Amino acid sequence: MDLELLKYPIGKAQVAARPDSESVKRYLQEIETLPARLKALVDKLNEEQLETPYRPGGWTVRQTVHHLADSHMNAYLRVKWALTEEAPTIKTYDEKAWAELPDANQMSVKLSLELLQNLHQRWVYTLARLDDNQLDRTFIHPVSGATTLAKTIGLYAWHGNHHLAHIQNLIIREAW
Repeated sequence: MDLELLKYPIGKAQVAARPDSESVKRYLQEIETLPARLKALVDKLNEEQLETPYRPGGWTVRQTVHHLADSHMNAYLRVKWALTEEAPTIKTYDEKAWAELPDANQMSVKLSLELLQNLHQRWVYTLARLDDNQLDRTFIHPVSGATTLAKTIGLYAWHGNHHLAHIQNLIIREAW
């Protein structure tokens, strides 16, 4: 197995600094539909399957689902900060450490699936109503620097699809 392909089954994120309006619409559709697509995949998995890592050294399916909820909650807050503050510097978080906490390791994925459904409804509602000036607003990531909200939309569309592909590929490899 090619470890790089297991890590990045849809490739690394490639999003323009200012995606065009058609791309933004497509990204919003991907963000909007992620919770349902994810639920359709993981609903059929049993507890043992949920405890299976998507790659050697990777997170389990359970951790991946909870990570999506954690990550997308942070993204939603970053959007709100960028809309209400001038180029705020956001706080990062240790994703690996969060994935080791009891809620990511033991809790039912159903809670994060429900959270994602509701969160994405609010998030897409907000994002779909942004004008060009708002899409150009930025936040500052301490590591990667300034990011526009338009680019953020593309990055999180990619992020959801990236982890969805991890789970899809695992299901295919394991013939579940």
